[in-house]
Amino acid sequence: MFGRRYCLGWVTSPAATELEMIVLDWLAKLLNLPEQFMSKGNGGGVIQGSASEAVLVVLIAARDKVLRSVGKNALEKLVVYSSDQTHSALQKACQIAGIHPENCRVLKTDSATNYALRPELLQEAVSRDLEAGLIPFFLCANVGTTSSTAVDPLAALGKIANRNEMWFHVDAAYAGSACICPEYRQYIDGVETADSFNMNAHKWFLTNFDCSLLWVKDQDSLTLALSTNPEFLKNKASQANLVVDYKDWQIPLGRRFRSLKLWMVLRLYGSETLKSYIRNHIKLAKEFEQLVSQDPNFEIVTPRIFSLVCFRLVPVKNEEKKCNNQNRELLDAVNSSGKLFISHTALSGKIVLRCAIGAPLTEEKHVKEAWKVIQEEASYLLHK
Repeated sequence: MFGRRYCLGWVTSPAATELEMIVLDWLAKLLNLPEQFMSKGNGGGVIQGSASEAVLVVLIAARDKVLRSVGKNALEKLVVYSSDQTHSALQKACQIAGIHPENCRVLKTDSATNYALRPELLQEAVSRDLEAGLIPFFLCANVGTTSSTAVDPLAALGKIANRNEMWFHVDAAYAGSACICPEYRQYIDGVETADSFNMNAHKWFLTNFDCSLLWVKDQDSLTLALSTNPEFLKNKASQANLVVDYKDWQIPLGRRFRSLKLWMVLRLYGSETLKSYIRNHIKLAKEFEQLVSQDPNFEIVTPRIFSLVCFRLVPVKNEEKKCNNQNRELLDAVNSSGKLFISHTALSGKIVLRCAIGAPLTEEKHVKEAWKVIQEEASYLLHK
């Protein structure tokens, strides 16, 4: 009904293309994204397989856009900026796109800003590179980092990016879903300064993997960088501009019919149910955070924003190395119990435990049971 399968990929029908445009416009409206990201103009959305694919295609689009202006021999001068909390997918995208490793500026963050990127550090780095004759061309900001759900100040960063004609990409892979709730929309304030915005519906939006949503303001930048048009792919619908050829918005030629499952989620649950679902997870995370705060053996490492709680056993007499080892042991003990699974990260040299609440069937009793297991394992460890 929606596609004709040939030996080399999908030839998508107008109906399938239209459905993808419709659901991405629906979600853009839920997120209150700027008009430029909607399909009625030169912008629009596309469903990628992952946030890694999303950042790769916009990086390539940004690279080719600047090289068309300054000449292809300037590749070695292109500079990418991000914080040290940005997902490693950006590093891989730079490797694939041919950006020299020494031109990847990974700017340091710390607890003073809850691990958000400081605009003044970005401006200093950009100024130094301009003085050195380099070309700042791409900035990746975060809304909900993997380690601690840090949120970068989009508006301030966007002004710097726009002033220096850099492509500004916002990675909200995890936390973007929460921003459909009016009380959390503030965390993407400044998105109007961005060139692209990404969130993963398969992370916290009741949608099966894979379904990563990418919006761009200028679809031509993508298609100029990624389009191919061999004879065997030519068809009347494309040549008459009756369809959007999403093959030109992504790396692979073939693509799954991902928009159908997102359409079903939106139609089945509706916006209010989805908001309640997200709010409940955040409420449960807040309850877990309170339980941790009440135990003198533990501390909250970063303020909780969404449904991730970063915590750890407190060090005794500032023995940080010993404390890190204890937290690693606690992590292994808790996960070996088979009753729950938590993950970890490192922030400012500290090993930090991470409790992420996001499963559809998680209830308050599960949060309390999880904390009981953690306390029991911690007690055994501390008295061993």
